[in-house]
Amino acid sequence: MGCAPSIHVSENRTLNHSDDEDEDVEVPGPAPRSRLRWSTAPGLVEPQPRDSGASKVSVADVQFGPMRFHQDQLQVLLVFTKEDNQCNGFHRACEKAGFKCTVTKEVQTVLTCFQDKLHDIIIIDHRNPRQMDAEALCRSIRSSKFSEHTVIVGVVRRVDKEEVSIMPFLAAGFTRRYIENPSVMACYNELLQLAFGEVQSQLKLRACNSVFTALEKSQEAIEITSEDHIIQYANPAFETTMGYQAGELIGKELAQVPINEKKGDLLDALNSCVTIDKEWQGVYHTQKKNGDNIQQNVKIIPVIGQGGKIRHYVSIIRVCNGNNKVETTTECVQTDSQTDNQAGKHKDRRKHSMDAKAVSSRASDVSSQRRHSSLARIHSMMIEAPITKVINIINAAQENSPLPVTEALNRVLDILRATELYSPQFNAEDDPHATDLVGGLMSDGLRRFSGNEYVLATKNLPPSSNNMPAPISLHDIPPRIALVMEDEEQWDFDIFELEAATQNRPLIYLGLKTFARFGMCEFLRCSETTLRSWFQIIESNYHSSNPYHNSTHAADVLHATAYFLSRNKIKETLDRNDEVAALIAAAIHDVDHPGRTNSFLCNAGNHLAVLYNDTAVLESHHVALAFQLTLENDKCNIFKQMERSDYRTLRQSIIDMVLATEMTKHFEHVNKFINSINKPLTAQEKEETGRSLEDIKAMLKTSESRALIKRMMIKCADVSNPCRPLEHCIEWAARISEEYFSQTDEEKQLDLPVVMPVFDRNTCSIPKSQISFIDYFITDMFDAWDALFLSPAFVDLPNLMQHLDDNFKYWKGLDEKKLRCLRPPPE
Repeated sequence: MGCAPSIHVSENRTLNHSDDEDEDVEVPGPAPRSRLRWSTAPGLVEPQPRDSGASKVSVADVQFGPMRFHQDQLQVLLVFTKEDNQCNGFHRACEKAGFKCTVTKEVQTVLTCFQDKLHDIIIIDHRNPRQMDAEALCRSIRSSKFSEHTVIVGVVRRVDKEEVSIMPFLAAGFTRRYIENPSVMACYNELLQLAFGEVQSQLKLRACNSVFTALEKSQEAIEITSEDHIIQYANPAFETTMGYQAGELIGKELAQVPINEKKGDLLDALNSCVTIDKEWQGVYHTQKKNGDNIQQNVKIIPVIGQGGKIRHYVSIIRVCNGNNKVETTTECVQTDSQTDNQAGKHKDRRKHSMDAKAVSSRASDVSSQRRHSSLARIHSMMIEAPITKVINIINAAQENSPLPVTEALNRVLDILRATELYSPQFNAEDDPHATDLVGGLMSDGLRRFSGNEYVLATKNLPPSSNNMPAPISLHDIPPRIALVMEDEEQWDFDIFELEAATQNRPLIYLGLKTFARFGMCEFLRCSETTLRSWFQIIESNYHSSNPYHNSTHAADVLHATAYFLSRNKIKETLDRNDEVAALIAAAIHDVDHPGRTNSFLCNAGNHLAVLYNDTAVLESHHVALAFQLTLENDKCNIFKQMERSDYRTLRQSIIDMVLATEMTKHFEHVNKFINSINKPLTAQEKEETGRSLEDIKAMLKTSESRALIKRMMIKCADVSNPCRPLEHCIEWAARISEEYFSQTDEEKQLDLPVVMPVFDRNTCSIPKSQISFIDYFITDMFDAWDALFLSPAFVDLPNLMQHLDDNFKYWKGLDEKKLRCLRPPPE
């Protein structure tokens, strides 16, 4: 049957058994030698047919994912140098199970026999090292390219001495060991375990070869990553698309691959989708290895593995080449044109002649084909907004619905097609104070004009101060200021006392201490001197002449933000970049505020309103000016030492948070927070969903959720006045009222529309204005914010919410007494 294989006999034996001659383990009754027939080939034994009626084992129809394949009858090769009870036991077990069995006692014929029949299971006698070096034989089999998926079992002696490691045994290539037991049932059970365990697993692995062959030949770019986003496979189409060499991507993290600057945020957005076992499909831009930008259609599929958790992500990618179809069409047209020319040669041999009609017709065809190609590309694009999907679902539901349902769904569609989905509609008769607040804070101001009335104010806004005081050090703080700031980590910290102690410069003192507590210099890699200079220039651009929007308000918002960041729930959810962005955003969020609302600036035609197109005017100006002041002078450039990608991520986060303080998006931010953060947390606590606490925590850490939390945090910090101790709340109410009174006075003086008529200093009821502000803007927002901290094992915000209740009762009491002032008259 072929040449005998060369077997290396190792002198270093792995499992040390007795060197005595092998003794068979006796089984009651005569040995069933008559069942074996020695074949003509030396050392091979073929089983005689046996009709015993024993139950046969079928391992057919193995399922592997969506694949289903049929397993032929299992083949077993027994390698024993002598026929003994153990050999007979396995042979009879094979008959019982219905497996094909071949027995060989000549070592030289084993490899040839295996390569001829490719057995699924090989059982080798490992009990007699003198007669056969089982480990060398196993290594010889494993060296064959056909043995990759073969199960090899070594039969070892039963010994009473201390157990030894089987690592050398496994290193030789054995799959497992079998401690000698000639009982037919023991051998039969062993074969069953192999058939339904290792053999089926190897069968699935063999199928993987077919799967990977398909992947290798696929024209679609395919990438497989682990749950930790480590690239584990990329097919040639993917490597070619991205410009990499074969195998160059394997083992890399996605973060190590050159990508566009927004892909980090994209990965977090994808996680929020696929971690709940949903596919993600869309289009994004990325970069090839050489830096070229490409647009990709991507479908990402999470693969569930052991424990019901996502173990891999499969990405199927198609590069969007908008010119492909046009180019193909153009080539076809050229081919047709060439064919026409060839046919025409015999009809018209005149040179340099031209059929204008034919050319015009072909040009029209090309144009038409390009239009159809463009339309086809538009319809085939995978970009689809969520609201579009919702509308499509409702449209489909309408088709077979009764008339009342159809009409109701039509009303739903009308609402969904509106632009302000999250902004409530107010009835002007409900509360004039609330209506004025909503109109003044949440509109651009232009709606109050009729016709083409549009006034350009000539009065300049208060200029910013450029007188920068001398730098100070955190270690040189005067004792009085240091004493005031001792309790700056407490919610009831007195910001007004710090304002007095610092002579209206609380931001730089509180800012340096707060930033030091959060290790800002270490993160930004800037010196304390640079940070001091930065705080100086930022604070000098707050207008101390403003009653409310001055550096004291900025310091107050910074204090509230730092307090929220210190809560356990926030610390567990946000990362270092988020913390740094939040503190910087709080410090700069109202820099150069003119003491007037966006509506005033728009109505007055102020240069900032013109610059920012009447949209988020002040918020855009605050963040733009802050970065301009920071970057134009190295002495105060706290971002100078940051990596470019880190800086851009930080900058985007700061911009997003400052823009969130604009009140036109107030209800959108609050409602998104409630629907995306509060409701999943509440459902999990009530065990209404199958999602575990770990799933919820993972959801909170996605970039989308963290963005919602950061926006909500700075919004709450920005208007936290009603949640401060009563005396602080009253002082803030006095200051904001005076600022609004001053705006109303100027609007009347300039003949501008008065955007908040209730804030007339002669008629305004401050308690009513505070009640309306708390009712419409504060209560729901802070209830939602407080709910984030009420989950088990996290600290809540009891002082904050208690102050809110107490202050509301205070204003309510004044209003019930028909008082319009800040305090009741003395007894």
